[in-house]
Amino acid sequence: MSSLDTAALTARRVADPGAVAAAWAGRRRRSALSDDGRLLLVAADHPARGALAVRSDATAMASRPALLERLATALERPGVDGVLGTPDVLEDLLLAGLLDGKVAIGSMNRGGLQGAVFELDDRFTAYDADTLAANGLEGGKMLTRVALDDPGTAPTLEASGRAVTELARHGLMAMVEPFLTVRRTPTRVENLLDPDSVISSIHVASGLGATSAHTWLKLPVVEEMDRVLDATTLPCLLLGGDPTGEPADTYALWGKALAHPSAAGLVVGRALLFPPDGDVASAVDVAADLVHGGSR
Repeated sequence: MSSLDTAALTARRVADPGAVAAAWAGRRRRSALSDDGRLLLVAADHPARGALAVRSDATAMASRPALLERLATALERPGVDGVLGTPDVLEDLLLAGLLDGKVAIGSMNRGGLQGAVFELDDRFTAYDADTLAANGLEGGKMLTRVALDDPGTAPTLEASGRAVTELARHGLMAMVEPFLTVRRTPTRVENLLDPDSVISSIHVASGLGATSAHTWLKLPVVEEMDRVLDATTLPCLLLGGDPTGEPADTYALWGKALAHPSAAGLVVGRALLFPPDGDVASAVDVAADLVHGGSR
């Protein structure tokens, strides 16, 4: 794995808080979002919702230095276009010099904490569109869960629609991650992952905001993905989720879904950063080949 001096990051934050703004201003940006029309992004915004588990390890992402080491390894592999994260994570990577030439997508609503009674009232507590634009990031992502049995859905939809509009005004990607969701208990929320539920969520997400010109969707890989992806003409990034089963089976599902014209790449966090064998570089290389093939 790559070696990243997290002690130096902390010392720099103490001595020079203005280094973050200066680093964003000096970051070397891409000339285009994607060279081949496809993207492979590594996701690292789970911890801000209190979601630290990977498989059966409830604290897999509890160590920030360990997480940053894995992210550094992933970002240094060919074919990895960039990263999705909250301000704290992206700024650590920025100060470490790992975001030059990379796509940086800021996670916007992290207020729906995992297991909270207010989980579905998913407030925008991280990035806003103006800050993303001012710092030169390429876009913003919003989790948008639709639960017909929970009043928290209404303010979340309103806030997501507003964010889509504001991001579009700045010419930035609005990455919407929709789910049709049910509340099983006051503190247990479950995403519905059958094809028809995902299709319903796609139609709700596609209509958010005053324009869809800059909207991309972030979607789970489920059964009947051809029918699911036929629900939209918007570019879709497939998410990895919490990995289960054998990695080879997961890669095969990703590859099949990526063959659809609406599929524009992958946004994967835990499945690449915490592979069963611990080999982050190899897992990332497989994903890069699936997304970019011989073009990387």
